[in-house]
Amino acid sequence: MNMPVEVFVDPVAENARMMIAHLGEDPHRSGLTGTPKRYAKAMRFLTGGYEAEPEDVVGGGIFDAEGDGVVLVRDIEFHSLCERHLLPFFGRVHVAYLPRDRIIGLSKIPRIVDLYARRLQVQERITEQVADALVKLLEPKGVLVLAEARHLCVAMRGVEKQHPATATRALRGIYVHDPLARQDALSMIRDK
Repeated sequence: MNMPVEVFVDPVAENARMMIAHLGEDPHRSGLTGTPKRYAKAMRFLTGGYEAEPEDVVGGGIFDAEGDGVVLVRDIEFHSLCERHLLPFFGRVHVAYLPRDRIIGLSKIPRIVDLYARRLQVQERITEQVADALVKLLEPKGVLVLAEARHLCVAMRGVEKQHPATATRALRGIYVHDPLARQDALSMIRDK
């Protein structure tokens, strides 16, 4: 007796196939036959940030602080998908924090940025989430996160402008109330 073979249909790939057809293309055309599967794989990678939390990506990467100076990791490249149009935006994030008792491994900050960038997002939220994660993990004296990005939803549709960049900033702790400390961190970001 032959058992029926269960065929798995990837719902993301199937929706991509239907979208291609609804846009007026033939999803069975030779150049498009593999596109739905590739699209599904790409979307799962680009939204893989839902599968973890900051504690997961940091692991044992938190250590006792040995100084009291500002720690800065700048020019962290990122890319994300705009939740409004599902189009990419990309740029750089700069993260400064003033330790209290703990520091974080330098590679962990870009991992936190990627964690939040690999979700359907808005730039403002990523900036806030990175700052909040560092506050929760380290309880530092202050955190400053500055993100600068270009949005393809601005470049490819709507106003169709190629060069506007958007900057967002999140401040926590000392950087909210102390303009000298804030200026010191911002100066470090600008001094290359």
